[in-house]
Amino acid sequence: MRRATQIIPASEAPESKAQRSVTLSFDDRYRRRVRLTDDSGDDFLLDLGEVARIADGDCLAIEGGGGIRVRAADEDVADIHCEAPDQTIRIAWHLGNRHILVQVLDNGRLRIRYDHVLVEMAEGLGASVTRKRRPFDPEAGAYTGGVHGDDH
Repeated sequence: MRRATQIIPASEAPESKAQRSVTLSFDDRYRRRVRLTDDSGDDFLLDLGEVARIADGDCLAIEGGGGIRVRAADEDVADIHCEAPDQTIRIAWHLGNRHILVQVLDNGRLRIRYDHVLVEMAEGLGASVTRKRRPFDPEAGAYTGGVHGDDH
């Protein structure tokens, strides 16, 4: 079985490095060791020295040569939009208080995994929420650089 033992950041991995691709959810992009199936249907072993966060576009180096390009899968998410910064901060506090993984988007919106209870909470606090199918890439943990938190 092919064995991926190293992550090459997207900025350092030319397209020619990867002969294959694999599309993974966020949970499958935060791993150390797991059997995965690439987009062509062939299995490989992700076998890293420690748990690592794999970003969209990174390349998994295969022992003996070659690589597999990682693509972030679309997931069921909710984008939260607030009219005022203090409203966004309030909602972010409530999400953090519940240990929910949150992605901060470039436009000042927040993205969470879709959960009807959390959507109702955000709407109750005055936000507008849009359910989407998009990649999910939450903020890393502040103390370890890792990701911590549970789904509601």
